[in-house]
Amino acid sequence: MTGTARFERRTMTGDGVEIVWFDHGQSDGRPLMIVHGMGAGADQFDADARFFAGQGFRVIVPDLRGHGRSGRAPEASYTIERMARDLLEIMDDAGCEAVDYVGNSLGGILALFLVKDHARRFRTLTTFGTAPALGLPRVTPSLLPLTYRLMGKRAVGWVAARGTTPTAEGRAIIGPLVRDFDPTVALAVGRAVHRYDLTANALGFEGPYLIIRGARDSAVNRALDPKLKALEQRPNVTVVRMQGAGHCANLDRPDAFRKAVLEFIER
Repeated sequence: MTGTARFERRTMTGDGVEIVWFDHGQSDGRPLMIVHGMGAGADQFDADARFFAGQGFRVIVPDLRGHGRSGRAPEASYTIERMARDLLEIMDDAGCEAVDYVGNSLGGILALFLVKDHARRFRTLTTFGTAPALGLPRVTPSLLPLTYRLMGKRAVGWVAARGTTPTAEGRAIIGPLVRDFDPTVALAVGRAVHRYDLTANALGFEGPYLIIRGARDSAVNRALDPKLKALEQRPNVTVVRMQGAGHCANLDRPDAFRKAVLEFIER
């Protein structure tokens, strides 16, 4: 098996949803799990997975339930708790007792939920585009499917891609992912994550924790910044302020993103 080999795997969750995930690199490499945000998918991290696999890691990249190639589920099952449980089941299927974990947006939220009771599963934790708490207006989730209806999927994908990343390469990835996202899943996930508070979990996690703050990620930073002062006082927490990076730092500043994650894990 070459260092950048990729295999498609499937996990059937405890509630009967088939989750597709990609297994990059050597099976005996140190496991690294990279998890996308709402409306995105594993394709966001294909280049990153190949890079880290080339560094000797075994890289596990799932499509979350309702995203990409993974199965859809009843609306009530898109809770933070259930989506987080999917990740544990993938780890179990992959034979991983613990992983280095990198989560973007929703992927980071799920990890912050898990670290309270499953901290041993995280050798290290990296989040970007993620705030420990969020309190959006209650009407916010319903605006997501409305936008798809009013604008159409292609237009939503086009606008989202240009609002997410300035790079042509990044837009070519984000556009199709958002375009093909199911609006009913958007509503269900939005209802789960528009209001949450995992600050205590973030502060209580004692493992190595890297927070990448993209300077251009203004919406998330409004929620993240009030928590950073307390987090930065924790001896296990490292904060990297990445200029030129927005919500998807891996697409905006790929070299800087990979360097920050790799140096953090190796340290």
